Amino acid sequence: MLVWLALLALFVWGCVRVYAGHAPPAEPARVLSHREMGFLAAAADAFYPPGGDVPPSGTEAGVPAYTDRYVATVPGSTRLLMRLLFFLVEHGTLFFPAPAPLGRRRFSALAAEQRVAALEGWRTSRFFPRRLVFSTLRAILTMGYFAHPPVLRQLRLAPYAIDTPVCEADLLFPAVGRHPDTIAFTEADLTPPGPRPPLALDGPLAPGFDGPEGPLVPGFAEPGS
Repeated sequence: MLVWLALLALFVWGCVRVYAGHAPPAEPARVLSHREMGFLAAAADAFYPPGGDVPPSGTEAGVPAYTDRYVATVPGSTRLLMRLLFFLVEHGTLFFPAPAPLGRRRFSALAAEQRVAALEGWRTSRFFPRRLVFSTLRAILTMGYFAHPPVLRQLRLAPYAIDTPVCEADLLFPAVGRHPDTIAFTEADLTPPGPRPPLALDGPLAPGFDGPEGPLVPGFAEPGS
């Protein structure tokens, strides 16, 4: 009888740990649960914290929502592996606890400093599979972070607005994936031959990347310098 009670208590504790106490996501998710979105928010801010060298934090850069959209596009088998990856890091603290106090809580329930320490444990582990898990998670979250235009503006990686010249090939070939009937250029649109002015480093950015700059990241050159 005591064994059954212990098993029941363990089952209830596991359900509470996995399912209870998660805050709703900032925006509706396509395929991920609110528990997975909560983990991604915690992990994103551990990698890219508020007040870090680049002002947008992981959640401010929309990393959880980006990851949800990314997971929705991959094949089913890859999607399962990615979700298992999130679950593993979220509950890996049972076997690889973060620093006290209560370092065995799920990852998303830890304090910010404990989350960083937990990820550092994955990164520096002597076991290659743990380091591989860390590298995979970091790659996924980094893609989302660098997909955020303000981040690229801060790092001076945002694309510039370029007045693309029209050449003879533009009269023959449509844009990638388009039908030849979509070619809108004629010989009258051809750009006259001659030298083009160099791209100005203080010129306008491409549409979608031209928001307010904010303070620049230390160590990156000012435009035109």
